[in-house]
Amino acid sequence: CHRSDMRTVFVLNGPNLNLLGTREPEVYGHTTLADVQQLCEQTCASVGLPLLFRQSNHEGELVDWIHEAVRLHAQGEIAGLVLNAGAYTHTSVALHDAPKALTAYTIELHISNTFAREAFRHHSYLSPAVDAVMAGLGVAGYGLAIRAIAQKIA
Repeated sequence: CHRSDMRTVFVLNGPNLNLLGTREPEVYGHTTLADVQQLCEQTCASVGLPLLFRQSNHEGELVDWIHEAVRLHAQGEIAGLVLNAGAYTHTSVALHDAPKALTAYTIELHISNTFAREAFRHHSYLSPAVDAVMAGLGVAGYGLAIRAIAQKIA
């Protein structure tokens, strides 16, 4: 239910998140990406904001979607961005650069506590380019991130 007079919450998910529920359930749990999308839809409905929810395994597509958010925010159509870039968090200078052009409130999100995992996951290229970082709250973090964006624009 997208209305042009309402600012949309973008939720972008990176590589392997399409495998949620089956890949490393001891780390990520049994919740699927479809379940996460439903949680986001319910949370957006409860705060009165439309949702745009996407997932890609391709770095360039994520960059393109952030550029789309920049354009839409310039038109007053974006409330904020929740970005779970998955493994690209730890490797992508392109995903560090893209959100710098976005003035909408942007949250880097991780389902697991990346600092409790392998050392290579302790560094984020995204963190210096976003407004907030959430990690280790499980998939519930998505709902909390959406609520944080709603509070920021209220």
